[in-house]
Amino acid sequence: MAVKTGSKTDSVERLVGSYHAWATNGASRVPAWLKDLREGGITRFGDLGFPNMKQEAWRFTSVAPIAEGAFELAKPPARVPTLDDIRPFLLLEAGPRLVFVDGFFQRSLSTPFFDDVQSLAHVVTHRQDLIRQHLGQYAATQDRPFSALNTAFVSDGAFVHVPAKATIAEPIQLLFLSTGGKPVVTHPRNLVVLEREARASIVETYASLSQGTYWTNSVTEVVVGEAARVDYHRVQRESPRAYHVATTQTHQGRDSTVNLHTVAFGGALARHDIGAVMAGPGGTLILNGLYLLAGEQHADHHTTIDHAADHCESHEYFNGVLDGKSRGVFTGRIIVRPGAQKTDSKQTNNNLLLSGQAHADSQPQLEIYADDVKCTHGSTVGPLDPRALFYLRSRGIGEREARRLLTYGFATEILGRMGVAPLRAELDAIVRGRLAEP
Repeated sequence: MAVKTGSKTDSVERLVGSYHAWATNGASRVPAWLKDLREGGITRFGDLGFPNMKQEAWRFTSVAPIAEGAFELAKPPARVPTLDDIRPFLLLEAGPRLVFVDGFFQRSLSTPFFDDVQSLAHVVTHRQDLIRQHLGQYAATQDRPFSALNTAFVSDGAFVHVPAKATIAEPIQLLFLSTGGKPVVTHPRNLVVLEREARASIVETYASLSQGTYWTNSVTEVVVGEAARVDYHRVQRESPRAYHVATTQTHQGRDSTVNLHTVAFGGALARHDIGAVMAGPGGTLILNGLYLLAGEQHADHHTTIDHAADHCESHEYFNGVLDGKSRGVFTGRIIVRPGAQKTDSKQTNNNLLLSGQAHADSQPQLEIYADDVKCTHGSTVGPLDPRALFYLRSRGIGEREARRLLTYGFATEILGRMGVAPLRAELDAIVRGRLAEP
């Protein structure tokens, strides 16, 4: 459904025009199949336009600031940051990492690993059969205008391939930094493929080197083969004036395991669509989420877990901490397909309101088409437990410190489930810093 208001129609036309100018000016030297993928994306975006609040999936979130923002397609940075500049965002000083600045791969700051951990632009022709097999096959564009727009501008992003039975011992960091000098848009596209019985841990981070206004529109597709396991972490700590729209889509084979952790700290407006298809029997999915918001921040998380095979289990836990006039939106959908017997699925969303002006919308949903399943869901929205506060106060702890301790415990319930120790320490420090702010 396209938006009909004048300014938004103009913005759609401007983006379509920007695509055609880009596609014919240097971006045309790609395989024919990739051109077709891009053309399909821009056609679909043109048909859909920007979503509006009359649509069910967007009824709590207005994208007017993006649609009316006149963002230009980002160009290579005039000055490439140094290692010292990016050190505050690095997970490890050494170890495999790919660094992108304003959407452009920075080899001097990265430590690629042959053709298995590389920029997508590098491998799109070198490993064409593998890329073509997976790229654009999982993240839906039919009813997702932002995903369609990202597909239209597929150019670069992270590519991670873990061969069958291989294990990458150190976590792989995919670091996307924005300079924020002027209103620009980037479209990072990431593809992660784990073959049969492979193991890897990945940390995908979005951050800013300034406090500027910009728009990140990313898509990540994660393919997990039979009996493979991935621990995937996604951290969004953008500029407080930034806009962040993202899709993360996983696809699991038989007896595979996905532990997916997503954390959102930054952005004026953030929307993250998370989809998981459990396509093979015996799969396990753990989905943990935390959003920590203040001021007038708005974060919207939409999750869809699709149990398409039998004997699979999924456990989803999302916690939101909201202060000031912030707003958190959570919509969690669990689908159990016909024949997906012995499904075990649990979903919980808890929201902690630290201010009388903060607001949370929580919508857990179940769609069950099989009869031998165990599925539960629940949500809570409210302030700190007055009994817990009273207990701490009675032990001589001041009210402000008591509130901080309880809030910290609520947030770190999610962080404690992450297996990458350096990342836990980094996020713990961010949480402590945010809670210490007056």
